[in-house]
Amino acid sequence: MVKTHLLGGVALGIMALPAYGLDLSDWNVAPYQTTLGDTLQLKITGAADGSAYSASQPDAPGLDESGVTGAAWLGVSLERDYDSGLSLALKSVFEVYHDDLSGDNYGSDFVQKVYGQVQTGLGRVELGNTDGAAYALAVTGPVVQGFTSIDNPNATFFRDPSTGGAFVNVFALNSAVESSLNYAKISYYTPRLFGVQLAASFTPSEAKDVIPFVNDGPQASDRQTNIWELAASYSNYFGPLTLSLSAGWSVGHDDVKTAGHAGLTDWSLGGELDYALNDDWKLALGGAWRQSNAYTFAINSVFAEGETASRHLGATISRGSWILGGELGEGTADGGLGDPTLGLHAASATLGYVVNSNLQLNLGWEQFRYRRDTGAFYNGAPRIEMDAAFLNFEFKV
Repeated sequence: MVKTHLLGGVALGIMALPAYGLDLSDWNVAPYQTTLGDTLQLKITGAADGSAYSASQPDAPGLDESGVTGAAWLGVSLERDYDSGLSLALKSVFEVYHDDLSGDNYGSDFVQKVYGQVQTGLGRVELGNTDGAAYALAVTGPVVQGFTSIDNPNATFFRDPSTGGAFVNVFALNSAVESSLNYAKISYYTPRLFGVQLAASFTPSEAKDVIPFVNDGPQASDRQTNIWELAASYSNYFGPLTLSLSAGWSVGHDDVKTAGHAGLTDWSLGGELDYALNDDWKLALGGAWRQSNAYTFAINSVFAEGETASRHLGATISRGSWILGGELGEGTADGGLGDPTLGLHAASATLGYVVNSNLQLNLGWEQFRYRRDTGAFYNGAPRIEMDAAFLNFEFKV
């Protein structure tokens, strides 16, 4: 609580600086860039995300309901551009720090992404450990800040005392198709014409060896192979209105099938409307729906019967440096083979302040309510409710 109050006071103090004539918007840190040789461009970027929080959840021995959590990543890219319009790049992202409550989308490995990229007038090809086409083009609705969003969060504030890890590991909302994670793959993205962009990915296995086909991935039962993804997005301006739509679809093959399991089928739809009321005020509203036969979206728990669904709705209103937003989320995971049917309802409200192009502060509240049809959570009941107030910062270059 002391840490939360202290950081809260610091945040409110920074937010109030412009009122005293101290404007930090001109204070910026640029990514490091240099030229190697005559044509090769080296660029280093990064981000740090941290939160102080005070949570309210059913008590348990040794459970700490307040504290701090955070993560940091570093990105390195090499790029060469040619007069013909051809561009070659090697890009990588490394998670240099995370704790039990914060991390990335890929299991919090040190290596998040390593992939090559070829850009031409006919489109873009990517090869290596990176996002699949369906996730890269997904629209899931506006949020004040992605790290603390209730949908596919990278920072959480509730701990499961039975495991010592984040409670969200039980079942997390994720309304964009992300079945292929950062497994080695090849992807193609068309140029965006008349607002439309199409894309496809092929992931041969659950391997992270940068080059596809080098490794068959983990030798586990019900591992998915030959994962195909198709995606489409649309974005266009209609005066003060911006419309964005997306659709993603993914299928896979169960390579070592056991009873009650199947190959993957995963799809999602999303959309967002952004409306500029005037030069100062902007409204945004949107959401997404995802459905998969992977139990809690776990790629090695694809059941022959039952579905997992995630629904997300977000809205924001912004004026100048201020952003106010809210989110609602619902999720269900049909049980089977001894696993319980799970339900999840989540809500959040966040006030953000963009200090400059590097730094954003966010003050928010979120609530999660879980239920299960069999067994019990750590509180000894089939239902559990928890909420948290948090102060978050994101610094990126």
